[in-house]
Amino acid sequence: MSMDAVRVRFAPSPTGYLHIGGARTALYDWLLARKTGGQFILRIEDTDRNRFVPDAVDDIKASLRWMGLTWDEGPEAGGTAGPYFQSERLDLYQKYAEELVQAGKAYYCFCSPERLAEMRKKQEEAKAASGYDRHCRELSPEEIEEHRAAGEPYVIRFKVPRTGKTKVRDELRGEMVFDHGTLDDFVILKSDGYPTYHLASVVDDHLMGISHVIRGEEWIISLPRHFLLYEAFGWQPPTFVHLPIFLSPDGKGKLSKRHGATGVREFKEKGYLPEALVNFLLLLGWHPSTDEEVFTLEEAAEAFSVERISTSPVSFSLDKLDWYNGIYLRRLSHEELAQRCLPFLQKDGLLPDPCPPERFAYLVRLMPLIQERIKLLSEISQAVGYFLQEEIEPPEPALIIGKKGTPEETVTILQETVAVIEALTDFGEENLEQTLRALADRLALKPGRVFMPIRVAVTGQAATPGLFELLAALGKQKVLNRLQQAITVLRKG
Repeated sequence: MSMDAVRVRFAPSPTGYLHIGGARTALYDWLLARKTGGQFILRIEDTDRNRFVPDAVDDIKASLRWMGLTWDEGPEAGGTAGPYFQSERLDLYQKYAEELVQAGKAYYCFCSPERLAEMRKKQEEAKAASGYDRHCRELSPEEIEEHRAAGEPYVIRFKVPRTGKTKVRDELRGEMVFDHGTLDDFVILKSDGYPTYHLASVVDDHLMGISHVIRGEEWIISLPRHFLLYEAFGWQPPTFVHLPIFLSPDGKGKLSKRHGATGVREFKEKGYLPEALVNFLLLLGWHPSTDEEVFTLEEAAEAFSVERISTSPVSFSLDKLDWYNGIYLRRLSHEELAQRCLPFLQKDGLLPDPCPPERFAYLVRLMPLIQERIKLLSEISQAVGYFLQEEIEPPEPALIIGKKGTPEETVTILQETVAVIEALTDFGEENLEQTLRALADRLALKPGRVFMPIRVAVTGQAATPGLFELLAALGKQKVLNRLQQAITVLRKG
């Protein structure tokens, strides 16, 4: 494949939020453009007005930006090949559809929905191949004029040759041959003046100078129709690359919503980092020439090549995505990690929006305690909530006491802890450790027996960062207040 500068387009339909499969297509488009010094174009294919979702366009743009996939031409970016919304290009599609009619390569079809339904019913009963029966293909000019004069609605259909074959080419799969007998005369312009996908994509890809079309393999079935349209217009087809489908985690079927999150915004809301999702998607269908598994966007653009895209379906494993997320979480500086966590804490009401500088500085201080412990940004409220709250829900007595303790012994431990902490002037980690280990020795108890009730009393949790680090981060007064609260709970319980 030529490595000259390419023009690629990502052309989603705003009938829903950006799907993970579409995100991979956009990623490969973007990488190919950056690899070759070409252009990445965003085009919104909004001609399906019945399924249009009003905020889907905003979601698509926001999701692409979140992933770092900025476009060179398209909505908001502008460009010389616009408009970039197909709904704003209807006159172009109508013009080219009429050109095909005048050239004898397409025709008006006045068949009513009722007639088409009856036709399909008869085909099913006869177990015959489904498809349009070309009823209007040979209408005379007079008959056409009569229908139009009566104001009858019509579509424009492409005249597929009755015999012969069409050769198509996919960059990954090579040449494929389709018999014209398997194709019907497909609609290119609907009765409402909107184009079908076949006409709109061909016209737009030509007029926008698209050199490579990357899309899912479910569109291979459309290739002969598109090649026929290119031939009818006398245009050179772009290079087509059809990506393998995603399989469910068990590999037994196509990925669907029943397997969990499938939209980019869902992964963002769950707390995945965009770097992790991009790295994960990169290797779902493409493999590098080395054993390297971790790529920044810039490194991926340098390494990317279409030839290394697989044609085999790929399993979508969240375990691998979780692994990537852990890697990228641990790579963040403490300040950057705090910045990424902040929206989740604000959403849960643990920090205000905007966040005062002193409270953000405190959040940064907490990051070393939890950076190795969280797998998702959405886990941050559970991980640091007890630091940010003035008061916590009193823990259950059984949790404070533990499996082998007694209420009386545990009250004694906490009371003695209060006494030694009240006397401290240095509330640093080292001094806290020396003081509490000395307390365990004085009480003739194992350190764990002393430390666990303290941990639960001040956090409400049994699994936390290191005790001395978290006590220092909580601060003396907050620790004392929670120890006293736990003592009260045990005496009542």
